[in-house]
Amino acid sequence: MKNAIYPGTFDPLTNGHVDIIKRSVTMFDKVLLAIAKSESKNPLFSLEQRLEMAQAVTKDMANVECIVFDELLASLARNRNINIIIRGLRVVSDFEYELQMGYANNSLNPNLDTIYFMPTLQNAFISSSIVRSIITHNGNANHLLPIEVASYIEKHLKDKL
Repeated sequence: MKNAIYPGTFDPLTNGHVDIIKRSVTMFDKVLLAIAKSESKNPLFSLEQRLEMAQAVTKDMANVECIVFDELLASLARNRNINIIIRGLRVVSDFEYELQMGYANNSLNPNLDTIYFMPTLQNAFISSSIVRSIITHNGNANHLLPIEVASYIEKHLKDKL
């Protein structure tokens, strides 16, 4: 089986992320959606909330498994016997960062390769940080989010923001 890991903070999971997930599942037998704890990024949503949203979005995707992690990605991949990382590249500045991360992960686990997906044009500008900014300023970001995420935010979090 060919398995891949798609890591990220997913704070929250956006239409851009879903685009990459849907394209990935056509290429791999299994995609592990690995949600990073990432406390240093000061996430808006808790780890449990991010996991719940990801599970809701991927519930009908049989070959996607959602997990949370708080370890080196290279170690997680080794422990899960996965040798392919999936990452998205929106802009040139993403490439610089992702190239460094790809090399660092490969130095920690020489069997680990990274595959980069460019988003579709309609999702090229979407980032979780833009979505968080819209949400925290009481704007409507629903058009940037999967329906399951927009509903989750409305149901569980809107009155707390």
